[in-house]
Amino acid sequence: MAVVVQIADALDADTIEQHLAVFAEADTGEGFFERCASAIAACDGDPRLHREICVRLCDAAESKTLNRVFRERDNPTNVLSFATDQGAAGGTLPLGDIAICWAVVADEAKSQNKTISAHVAHLFVHGVLHLLGHDHQEEAAAQAMEGKEIEILASLSIANPYLSD
Repeated sequence: MAVVVQIADALDADTIEQHLAVFAEADTGEGFFERCASAIAACDGDPRLHREICVRLCDAAESKTLNRVFRERDNPTNVLSFATDQGAAGGTLPLGDIAICWAVVADEAKSQNKTISAHVAHLFVHGVLHLLGHDHQEEAAAQAMEGKEIEILASLSIANPYLSD
């Protein structure tokens, strides 16, 4: 799966790259998001995972605007997913876009005693699962989605994000 990463101009790209570099795979040349994407594909196996995903690392203002326009909520949020379609596995369109708000993620990671890279990995996995049609509106669906997230993150040696310290 190809992952295209965009970093908003308002963010410090060098700082972001330093946080994400701890997860890059030096041996294979896989970057942070590609490594996470490979773990998702290995654990999930959905044939749509060969399609491209765009990740936008945005600031709080952009996240707030996206959240207001698409979810009618007037606040920034940690992650938003925008699926291009729910069509056939052989489709050529990108799977979708994921917007991750760096400021919200950094604040959440600090308050939850997590590394920023582990929290970004969790939110990327969460976002990709949304692109694949998973949701957490009903309790059973939420538990199934969380189970997949935990399994995928464990394959990356990231602790269960739903356990509190």
